[in-house]
Amino acid sequence: MQTRRTLGQYRIIDLSIFAVIMMLTETLIIRAATEWFSAAAWTVSVVPAVTAIVMVRWGPWCALHAVLGGIVTVLVQKGTGTQFLIYGIGNLAALAVWPLLRKWGWESLHGNILRDFLFGLLTVLAMHAGRALTALITGTPPEALPLYITTDVITYLFTALIIWIASRPDGVLEDQPHYVRRIAEEENH
Repeated sequence: MQTRRTLGQYRIIDLSIFAVIMMLTETLIIRAATEWFSAAAWTVSVVPAVTAIVMVRWGPWCALHAVLGGIVTVLVQKGTGTQFLIYGIGNLAALAVWPLLRKWGWESLHGNILRDFLFGLLTVLAMHAGRALTALITGTPPEALPLYITTDVITYLFTALIIWIASRPDGVLEDQPHYVRRIAEEENH
């Protein structure tokens, strides 16, 4: 006998899967950067890409991934309490992109490479702005802020590329309540 999950159950499963993928990937990336590429003048993070994908799929629920991504980043790097605030709270600024995404509509990301790249870039920039503001509030000297932005330049490209790739397969970069309804309608016909 086949049982159907509620939308709420599906959301919990989906958010959990993306959280696990993000935590494992971010941990591996940070470990690789600190152990194998410690002399590199750049970093890369999967947190903005996962946050952006979850934003398309579930809207403001992406806040969970933004905060969790910041916490994982600081934990793996053995950071300070202030860094937990900077990354955890600062990453929430990604939500500033949500109204623009709603205005565009998730459908506009499909087949529009410029919009995919812009959405990814804006998500990363919003996170950086949030971290910078939080860093300033917590006492980080303003002259230290450009270092955060310049070391993360690969993350801009990485996030934009992941958003573009995610827009290709059916249902990945799609509002999930819409996706569930669409699949149910297809099954009934």
